[in-house]
Amino acid sequence: MTIDYLTQTRPLMPREDILPVIIGGDFGVYGIGRCFNEAFGCRCICVGSQPTESITRSHFFDVRHVSAHASDAQLLDVLMTIAGEHSDKKLILMANHDIFSAFVARNMETLSRHYALPFPTEEVMDRLTDKAEFARACERAGIATPGTVEVDFSGAEDEAWAAPEIPFSFPVVAKSAKGEPYDVLEFEGKRKIWFIDTAEELTQLWGTLKAAGFRDTFLVQELIPGDNTAMRSITAYVDSRGEVTLIGSARVLLEDHAPTMIGNPVAMITEDFPTLWRDACALLTENGYRGFANFDVKIDPRDGRALFFEVNPRIGRNNWYMAAAGANPMIPMVEDLIDGKACEQTQATDEILYTLVPDSLLLHYITDPELRARVKRIIREGRRFDLLLNPTEKDLRRNLTVWLQKQNHRRKFARYYPEPTETSY
Repeated sequence: MTIDYLTQTRPLMPREDILPVIIGGDFGVYGIGRCFNEAFGCRCICVGSQPTESITRSHFFDVRHVSAHASDAQLLDVLMTIAGEHSDKKLILMANHDIFSAFVARNMETLSRHYALPFPTEEVMDRLTDKAEFARACERAGIATPGTVEVDFSGAEDEAWAAPEIPFSFPVVAKSAKGEPYDVLEFEGKRKIWFIDTAEELTQLWGTLKAAGFRDTFLVQELIPGDNTAMRSITAYVDSRGEVTLIGSARVLLEDHAPTMIGNPVAMITEDFPTLWRDACALLTENGYRGFANFDVKIDPRDGRALFFEVNPRIGRNNWYMAAAGANPMIPMVEDLIDGKACEQTQATDEILYTLVPDSLLLHYITDPELRARVKRIIREGRRFDLLLNPTEKDLRRNLTVWLQKQNHRRKFARYYPEPTETSY
């Protein structure tokens, strides 16, 4: 079906009683704000250290600056001040980064006095969003995951410490089991995900992490073949009753390949995957999850198995793809946490292309003829949507900056991923 964009961006149910407060400052924060604005016509407050110009010059965002290294107490102080200034509003706290999700979980009791919180508790977060614990939860549920070895750095200061042997062949993938302990570290050459070709490279990584002060758990996983198009993204919301009232998914077309951003999709086609939805819902409900969740799944081209990589305790950087596909995620959440209503499950079923990069750049990396033809058809039919190219934004400086940033993707991909490959994370 063809989506009437003007109808889609007109507030579905205008409300002046709610005020979303969103921690962070990247395009994922803009996506959350856009979802709220399109659904309810409301303004939003961004709490961040250096929000992008797409936010600071947006017509529906106000900004409160906070230090990039703010402590829990400092961030709480800002949020409590906002609550005091807007006592007439129903406040909703959102975030889209592991550090901030963990902050909300740690301070849930204090924050819940003033804010609706669509997040899991700290206990559930530790049980399910730790990638090592997640793999164990999948094993209990009979859901496939990549082969994984856990490397515990808690005793890395001991001279006798040694990493375990890796039982599968190289190349392998290495990453932190938890987001926050790794995200707070700063060291030269840091990457979100490490692709390791040899045992010697892996030994070097262990030395780098030890020197940087990493003292949590790192994972080594088998590298699953298949390019970016083998990835799937699932977004869900579990309401306060424990029911999954929002579910949607997308076939990834292209991911960012910059070292600190690798694995983040920059183009996707929405598509329903009922079997994956069933498994995702089971993992969430069986583990007492509440709030938004985002899953990363990869289809192994060798046997067609769906391998669940992780669940993120947040709505996900590319959250607006759900709204573009006709399933605005803020609607069931507000009905649940603000209005106290039980609602039927909303599913994202409209086929749309969600993209942050120029079409010519995207098509350069799609080597499958059928998938390439599908993307071209969707573009021709006018079902191509770009989060930051919002027709309601009229600020010329903002829109010029967004356009320049979009062109900058060409430089980034030329540097980090010049040609499509058959294998990637």
